[in-house]
Order: sequence, then C-alpha cells, then structure tokens
Amino acid sequence: MMDASGGTGRGDAPQSAAEVWALFKETDRVIQEVAREHRKMIEDIKQRQEETARQMKETDKRLGSLGGRFGQMVEHLVAPGILGKFRELGYGFDEVSTRKKFTDKAGRAVAEADIWLENGSYALAVEVKADLSVEDVREHIARLVKIRAHLDAKGDGRKLLGAAAGAILEGNVQVYAVRQGLFVLGQTGDTVRIEVPEGFTPCEW
Repeated sequence: MMDASGGTGRGDAPQSAAEVWALFKETDRVIQEVAREHRKMIEDIKQRQEETARQMKETDKRLGSLGGRFGQMVEHLVAPGILGKFRELGYGFDEVSTRKKFTDKAGRAVAEADIWLENGSYALAVEVKADLSVEDVREHIARLVKIRAHLDAKGDGRKLLGAAAGAILEGNVQVYAVRQGLFVLGQTGDTVRIEVPEGFTPCEW
C-alpha cells in the first residue's frame, strides 16, 4: 500500500535481505570492537594494579630498612649516656653492651637485647625503637620473660629489670610502659632522659 508520498510507510527500514545482512554485520563489528576495547581497558587496569602493588612493596621494604637503620642510630645515641643516668638512680651498672644475644645450649637464639646493662646484682634489658609503640612494649615484656628463664637455666640469680627507649614517645605509650614496671628512656638533644614518675617501682623479672 502506497502512502501519500509514494513510499511503503516503512520509513528508512532496509529494502532487501542484503541490506539487513549488511546491518547485522556492521552491528557485529561494532560489538566486537567494543569488546576489544573493554578487554584492553581491563588489561590496562590489571597492569596498573600490579605495578602499584610492586611499588608499594618496594616502598615498604625501603621504609623497613630505613626504620632499622634509624633504630640503630637511636641505640648509639642512647647507649653512651645510659650508665650515668642509671647511676643517678642508684643502680651502679658497670658494663653496657649493645645487641646482646642470648642462645641456648644448642646455639639457638632465645632473645636479643638492644642495650644490656649489668653488675653483680642487677641486669637490665633495654628495647630501643625510633617510634616506640604499645605493641613494642608488650613484645619487650615477653622478651624479658624469655631472658629471665635463660638466666635461671644458667643459675644466674641476678634481678632483671626492663626499660624501653624511643626517639618518639607518645603519652599513652609512656603511661603503659610505666604501668608495666618499665623504665622509659627518651632523647633530650644529645643526652638521654629517664622518665621516673613519683611512686614508680620498677618490676623485677
């Protein structure tokens, strides 16, 4: 049936099977092109994520290494003045060493003290961190328990004390460490200070 304009009334619809087939092919081409772009985009995102993860891992590694070196630097700053500070508190330590290792009879590592002070009656293990945390304090207390057991096994009955030192000391860390009976050491310029609150009694392991 013809309309007023002489057409069939179907507007721009394809007039033949060849045109319909061509339209299907073009639609399929567009779909395939979109799928390829989508796969490429997903692959690019995946590669970027992998590169970001690699960079983060490398950054963590470098920060860990830097933190270790800074911790060693703090040890060297703390160790020289620590004997005098504890003598002022009445502890006559006459020997100090760093990186003191404790091993069992088979040579296996039991514990390590960053700084170790001793005399005939007392020994004191100091944990040194660049940025001391509550978790560091907890780990040091567990370390002191191991050292105590090691000393007992050797027949060493000296009283064992503990201390924690840091270049950065948050208030809550100091409070927690003191409550656990640890001395708290901090840096004041080129010298070390020991936090001893009124009424403080150090814990003996």
